[in-house]
Amino acid sequence: MRIQACLNGARPVGFHPSLPASPEALAREAAAVAAAGACGVHVHPRDEENRERLSAAVIGPAVSAIRAAAPHLPVSVSTGEWIEGDDDQQVACVASWAALDLGKPDEASVNLSERNAPVVIATLMAGGIGVEAGLATPDDARRLLGLGVAPACRRILIEIDDLAPDQAMTTALSIMALLDGASVTVERQLHGFGRSVWPMFDLAVTLGLMGRLGLEDGELLPDWTRAEDNAALIAAGLKCFDQRRVSDGMKLSPGA
Repeated sequence: MRIQACLNGARPVGFHPSLPASPEALAREAAAVAAAGACGVHVHPRDEENRERLSAAVIGPAVSAIRAAAPHLPVSVSTGEWIEGDDDQQVACVASWAALDLGKPDEASVNLSERNAPVVIATLMAGGIGVEAGLATPDDARRLLGLGVAPACRRILIEIDDLAPDQAMTTALSIMALLDGASVTVERQLHGFGRSVWPMFDLAVTLGLMGRLGLEDGELLPDWTRAEDNAALIAAGLKCFDQRRVSDGMKLSPGA
């Protein structure tokens, strides 16, 4: 079971006592999730005032610190349009990453719901950074397919919002049906947010897809208790996977 650890996201620092923000804290959490069995990390680096930023001056030190602490983990960062709040600045920042040395991200996520997504995808590809195409709705999937770039992406992220389990399942399956219909064979990662975290992890296990867990997506374990940190969420996911292999009918969703 391949699980990417999403260490912090856009969560405010007070969301959880273990939420990492500084390069040093991200590095510690990366080493911990690597030891717990994660296959990669996704982070939203912050400046000294704990604000998300896309500038090379913020991205580079964070990625470098993670790479030093967990050298075998691919490092993914966000390109979210809300971070800089300006399309031109967003693209300029992403373009600047190509000149980074140890601080150059391996991968970066792009939300297909965002207006500037096609330009950001092209900029990442030109800089030699793998694209994680984020699809939250069937319309996002149609847009990606229309751009014709899906085969060149590192992976496709099926990212389900904080929805009730039945609605989350319907949305995820609708997105995957569109990808199947277009014969897209790029690696898929399936993950949820809030209420949909564990139902989507369960579906990822069932379908043999890459999963994602971490404080960005949710702080609760399958039994509804609060996880101590990111590593505890990764360990819980791998435990669920192992138990599922033993008992095929096990349900992983909180409260199930």
